[in-house]
Amino acid sequence: MTLTDGLTGRRGLILGVANDRSIAWGIAKVLANSGARLGFTYQGDRLERRVRPLAEEAGGEIITSCDVCDEQDVQRLFEEVDEKWGGLDFLVHSIAFADKSDLENEYLDTSRDGFLKAHDVSAYSFTHLAREAARRMEPGGSMMTLSYLGAERAVRGYNVMGVAKASLEASVRYLAADLGPKEIRVNAISAGPIQTLAARGISGFSDIFSEVEGRAALGRGVTIEEVGNAAAFLLSPLASGITGEVLYVDGGFRMMG
Repeated sequence: MTLTDGLTGRRGLILGVANDRSIAWGIAKVLANSGARLGFTYQGDRLERRVRPLAEEAGGEIITSCDVCDEQDVQRLFEEVDEKWGGLDFLVHSIAFADKSDLENEYLDTSRDGFLKAHDVSAYSFTHLAREAARRMEPGGSMMTLSYLGAERAVRGYNVMGVAKASLEASVRYLAADLGPKEIRVNAISAGPIQTLAARGISGFSDIFSEVEGRAALGRGVTIEEVGNAAAFLLSPLASGITGEVLYVDGGFRMMG
């Protein structure tokens, strides 16, 4: 079986495309080129103007708004899935948010509201979406989310987002355990720093990027297409024995001493 054989005709939702430099778009391009049938979400008119043309380019069959913090909106999204496809084969979650002030100051100064918001959007939303997606998946379904090294190590400037990503990675393991008996797999990719819209909100990101280029085993950063290739593998039947894992796509930065 080739990657294309495993993904052709499979139906999947991608949440988190922001523009043509976002990791979710890198994943979408690889999946579309592999024959997958895709659905896309956006939040608000401003993002719709960016996302809709990209979704149409990728042959998106569902293009709709969704606020992952609004339970009724999430329910409406999956009702659209039911109406259009009658089921789902994979889910890609690439959504995260933290208040800018909580990324600029020390983690010690994180507000209660900022802490809760970051966890609601960045971590709980995956659990909520996974619950709805699993109800529509047959054995062989797959889900994945995006994390970062700040979930495992203290990365200056990542602050509350790192704590939320740690929660997200723990959620991957618990969801994998819950859904394993149904033959539904759940994994995450921890990508190296990439010049995305979200990354530019992190204080000192340019320094982080330079550090990775200097220390990574490959001597460079990674691209959204490289993350997309890894994601397509995890979502395909070729990865049928892999669940509950965090795959590092970071040029070998994490393993260096």
